[in-house]
Amino acid sequence: MTDLTEPTEVPVKDIGTLRSRAEGSGPTTRRPITIPANRYYSPDFAALETERMWPRVWQLATSIDAVSDPGDWVEFSVGELSAIVLRDQEGTLRAFQNVCMHRGIELCKGSGTGRTELRCGFHRWCWNLDGSLKEIPCKWDFQYPQADDACLSLPEVKVGRWGGFIFINPDTTAEPLEDFIGNLSDHFTLLPYEKRYKSAHVAKILRCNWKVAQEAFSEAYHVIATHPQILGGIGDSNTKYDVFGNYSRAISPQGFASPHLQGMPEFPSVEGVGLYTKLRHPLSGAIYERHEDGYVHVTAVDGRAGRFTDSGHRVDGTLGQVDPNMCDWIGGKQLPDYENAPLPPWLNGDVPEYSALRKMVGDLGRQRLRPFIGDDVEQVSDAEFTDSIYLTLFPNMHPWGSFNQIVYRFRPYGDDPNMCIHECMFFSPRPPTEEQPAAAPIHWLGVDDDWTDAPELGMLAKVFNQDVHNMPFVQAGLKTMKQPYVMFGEYGESKIRHFHKLLQQWIDKP
Repeated sequence: MTDLTEPTEVPVKDIGTLRSRAEGSGPTTRRPITIPANRYYSPDFAALETERMWPRVWQLATSIDAVSDPGDWVEFSVGELSAIVLRDQEGTLRAFQNVCMHRGIELCKGSGTGRTELRCGFHRWCWNLDGSLKEIPCKWDFQYPQADDACLSLPEVKVGRWGGFIFINPDTTAEPLEDFIGNLSDHFTLLPYEKRYKSAHVAKILRCNWKVAQEAFSEAYHVIATHPQILGGIGDSNTKYDVFGNYSRAISPQGFASPHLQGMPEFPSVEGVGLYTKLRHPLSGAIYERHEDGYVHVTAVDGRAGRFTDSGHRVDGTLGQVDPNMCDWIGGKQLPDYENAPLPPWLNGDVPEYSALRKMVGDLGRQRLRPFIGDDVEQVSDAEFTDSIYLTLFPNMHPWGSFNQIVYRFRPYGDDPNMCIHECMFFSPRPPTEEQPAAAPIHWLGVDDDWTDAPELGMLAKVFNQDVHNMPFVQAGLKTMKQPYVMFGEYGESKIRHFHKLLQQWIDKP
């Protein structure tokens, strides 16, 4: 069952119409917007992606500063595909299939500098950095036409540049990258990625399909359940969504309480609060507190209490059920520099007047950015410093908008549709006068590692832990659900709908 109604921009004035329809006061004859559930776990559908999308679509491979000098190289893989991105000896940017033309061994793994050739570790076949054949040991044994030097050049992969990024496309007949991206650059005019460098890069293997992971970062609908600790400072259900060609955008306003908190009772203030040590749940009113015994102590508003693990499993007490995402936030492994961080006042009910708060954040943002873009900071609105603006370029690149440093990438892990790789990169402004920093290497986290093992992520590490907590359960549930499809909201999940519309076009493409 596939019913991907065309996602279009919905003006703000029309959002109320969608809400009323959803609440039953509007037309009730609309069909659900659905896709088959098995496209998240079926080996056959994963094979279709490998056959029809990944070999033909433009995709982010690396940052330009990772291959800035002759001999610099990066191996990039997605699913079963592998490519080498490099600078040849003349400084030309190139990419090749990462495979020996003899017996198929991969030529490179990881990244490095100072390479002068591409040599097979199995039988010492060798290529120049421009892809031409350099040497075959015992060349006399390969005298048939298929072993001609020209035929044995490494197959080229199409290369494109956007901002500070390098994209590849195995399809050498593909449309130019500029046409594929469209006007995405218009969202980054004052601080384009050419003026940034990769200051951090963390990659973690997850137990879920790459689309399951990606979609968790494509909507704000999950905030009410997955990230309740931030409801005091985000307009999650006021998020605006737009789709544009091969990319989409969401804007979540910040600096005031979530609409979900409207009409909620006013709970008494909590003494000794801390961002990671003691919080009141904004919806239930229960108090979550980390104790030295290693457990999260939870006290409900009616006085019942209990001890729970950081996964929300009951240890003892009179309270039987709590929010596992809140337990994960308060309990579990903490970042050393953040362990005793105070709670921002706007997350504790002490919210400044809305416009004053946004102006304060905007002024601080302009102050931080002025050394990099000068007086152009005066052109920047408060919203660009306060709100969460996140874009998605099909199929798997997620650059946060405006001056946010974050870029996500999601991709399959080998050929297992139940595993994937989630990457988080920071692209910081380049210092205007100092020597330019080198690109940060990838910090790999295994499937059982905690995001807090990458302290360079700051508080994002704890946020990611909450997201990742859900994902294996989503992957398992998709296989057991009685109905053979999943459904999406008409507006709040329009970025996801847009993605699946584009994905289906690639699957159906001859």
